Amino acid sequence: MKRKYNVLIVDDEFLARKLLTEYVSKIDFLQLIDTCADASTAMEVLNREMIDILLLDIQMPDISGMEMLRIINNKPSVILTTAYSEYAVDAFSLGVVDYLLKPFDYARFVQAINKAVSSKTIEPTSESSSDYIMVKADYKLYKVNFDDLIFIEGQHEYVTFHTRSKRITALYSLKNLEDTLPRDKFVRTHKSFIVSINNIEDIDKTHVTVAGNKIPIGASYRDALIERLS
Repeated sequence: MKRKYNVLIVDDEFLARKLLTEYVSKIDFLQLIDTCADASTAMEVLNREMIDILLLDIQMPDISGMEMLRIINNKPSVILTTAYSEYAVDAFSLGVVDYLLKPFDYARFVQAINKAVSSKTIEPTSESSSDYIMVKADYKLYKVNFDDLIFIEGQHEYVTFHTRSKRITALYSLKNLEDTLPRDKFVRTHKSFIVSINNIEDIDKTHVTVAGNKIPIGASYRDALIERLS
């Protein structure tokens, strides 16, 4: 049986919530957990429920969708639903899966949902097998050992896993990876890079060398990086 993906709808417009509810009901592997008219209520739901896919409006009273994205931890796969195109660049930098411009039809909605499901590319491993992750890409499932993984590079909606023997590009959020990978083995150095701690060779003011690769250090990540290595 195909697993169910829990969905939360957040939009201050009743008709928008109604339409999204209808769209969700048409897809058998989606399960609607709740609908919310504001971000504060939605965050309460996120704190008590396991949500896989968040359908989030941007323009809302009190707390906007973009502000909510910056507040919540351990984000689900996020699909923004909005009438405003100017937030797209910032939205993707926050790791959203897709950006639906209102009005959108059911076909476009399904496309976004499929991207959200595909973004769940990291299969959880048990504690007894915590030395690797499973990465879904190119219709295959790759076993990536932590010892072989040198660094991960974010590229908008995709990431590339750079291992000792190959590169694997998959649809995934770098932020979600940062929350998923073991903190004693990997560290974020830049908005576009996560590196293997064991493969770090040296650090200067602007770059870290990882297995011969020069990786940039973002100003906002430098202090945390130095603290982790200390």
